[in-house]
Amino acid sequence: MTGLDMTYDAIVVGAGHNGLTAAVLLQKAGLRTVCLDTKLYAGGMASTVELFDGYRFEIAGSVQFPTSSVVVGELGLDTLPTIDLDVMSVALRGIGDDPLVQYSDPIKLFTHLNEVHGADAVNGMAGLMAWSQAPTRALGRFEAGTAPKTYDQMYACATNEFERSAIADMLFGSVTDVLDRYLPDREKHAALRGSMTVLAVNTLYRGPATPGSAAALAFGLGVPDGDTMQMKKLRGGIGALTAHLCELLESHGGEVRLRTKVTEIVVSDGRVTGVRTEAGDTIGAPIVVSGIAPDVTVNDLIDPAALPADIRARYARTDHRGSYLQMHFALDEAPGFAAPYEALNEPAMQASIGLFCTPEEVQQQWEDCRRGIVPADPTAVLQIPSQNDPGLAPPGKHAASAFALWFPIEGGDDAGSYGRAKTEMGQRVIDKITRLAPNFERSIIRHTTFTPRHMGVMFGAPGGDYCHGLLNPDQIGPNRPGPKGFVGQPLPIDGLYLGSAGCHGGPGITFIPGYNAGRAALDERRG
Repeated sequence: MTGLDMTYDAIVVGAGHNGLTAAVLLQKAGLRTVCLDTKLYAGGMASTVELFDGYRFEIAGSVQFPTSSVVVGELGLDTLPTIDLDVMSVALRGIGDDPLVQYSDPIKLFTHLNEVHGADAVNGMAGLMAWSQAPTRALGRFEAGTAPKTYDQMYACATNEFERSAIADMLFGSVTDVLDRYLPDREKHAALRGSMTVLAVNTLYRGPATPGSAAALAFGLGVPDGDTMQMKKLRGGIGALTAHLCELLESHGGEVRLRTKVTEIVVSDGRVTGVRTEAGDTIGAPIVVSGIAPDVTVNDLIDPAALPADIRARYARTDHRGSYLQMHFALDEAPGFAAPYEALNEPAMQASIGLFCTPEEVQQQWEDCRRGIVPADPTAVLQIPSQNDPGLAPPGKHAASAFALWFPIEGGDDAGSYGRAKTEMGQRVIDKITRLAPNFERSIIRHTTFTPRHMGVMFGAPGGDYCHGLLNPDQIGPNRPGPKGFVGQPLPIDGLYLGSAGCHGGPGITFIPGYNAGRAALDERRG
């Protein structure tokens, strides 16, 4: 079918969790809505995918972030079966240090910190959490339905001078500036400092000593008012979340259409009229929500004549430099950790194991990676979700994933050198895990390695950037677009809304960008 025969009240481009969120809101409000995606499955980077026969993996995102109660209620997220983990993660340096165990129960966590890592670790973590509160409000990342704040509005979130200085730290300081204040013992608190470092820099292409990197630390530490630090693991993997959203959309009469690549958002006389697909179809609708990266939306899907050059130039400056390795393993058996880490052989301890380097080492590794050098001892996080969710692997086997920093992305495009760096870094990740769990490498039945380039091709994320715009200080607040574009520089196209992780409220699996886009479309329609 071609032409404008296919018409809807609203079209959503991209069936990731944000796109599906927007589609659910629109369909529940009575608008006939279709959600289009290029892939074979919905969910985008919040998917559970069978990469090998019987082995299913959370291919990118793996945890649901603390989520606004308004969004939870609107999407029915509290009905999803979760895995009650006693231990969310374990952090260690792997040099004989005592593991830092992040218990789900805050009382158990702080008791552990006090007994094993000392009262100064407890005080330091309490100080970090207190420091993050004003920046969390300034970022507004849990505020459903609100616009990005201007810098004046960000500072106005402070209720005293301590909070004002914390917001200044967020905008201008570095991760190490903040960690040195609250966890100054670089040796005793090395694992905790390393954990906080990776929490921040996994959303950056900057070392932890780089000014402005503290914005990502504040974003990572933020929790909604009245909530706790706890992330949520879903039974069946993170893909259970997007499966729920698909079912919710379809139960209200909406439609998810896969294998449908949108090549153009059609604009006529300053307003959207629909989209064109790679197959040559034109689908009409007066509302289009884009759940893909804002700069891709503006500069790749819209006729340049429909937008001023300065707007297109601003989106074109978005930093998308993903610099990581994602590995997935089919294991014959679970890792067996040797002394002094035998405690990690408890299945409850293997949900997420961070093999961290110090902030100072991570800074040096980032500087090396910029010169094309693969880190000799990369920071890595190993997850074995099948330990607590056995359905992700065949009986007695395990599905494991590893995430590591930094993968060299600068320099030439020589495919040979890129491939060699991928192989070299992947082996170093395996070696690092095997040093602590001697059976790990021999237990690998099959494995695959994804670089940012692979992730970009698979998910349409420019540069492999799962943030759709890194959390640099110049890409937050008024410099992160809302549903209608940047503060003070809205997109002059009626009916077009932005709702991807690159928008205000993103990144992370928080649903806020998609919620904001859907809500803005409905509010403007009501007029």
